Amino acid sequence: MRILDPTDERVPVRRSLAARPEGVMGTVGLLDINKARGDVMLKRVEQRLNELLPNVAVKHYRKLTPARPAAEELRQQMLRECDFVIEGLAD
Repeated sequence: MRILDPTDERVPVRRSLAARPEGVMGTVGLLDINKARGDVMLKRVEQRLNELLPNVAVKHYRKLTPARPAAEELRQQMLRECDFVIEGLAD
């Protein structure tokens, strides 16, 4: 598998995939990075998660600005409250 990183790295950093669990259980966090229509896309993701994984809880989070990484406090909150996080952006 080839992993593509959209950041401007003149010298690409080699990355590997994180270990994957056998199934999705627990809580999935949906992180809106605060770009236009990101909330619309994440609502659709939530609908599909509810259809495909009805026993999984969904929590919503939002960054203050798309221009900066999520605040440390928000990242720690998601770490405490979620088993998985999906970050979504749209324009």
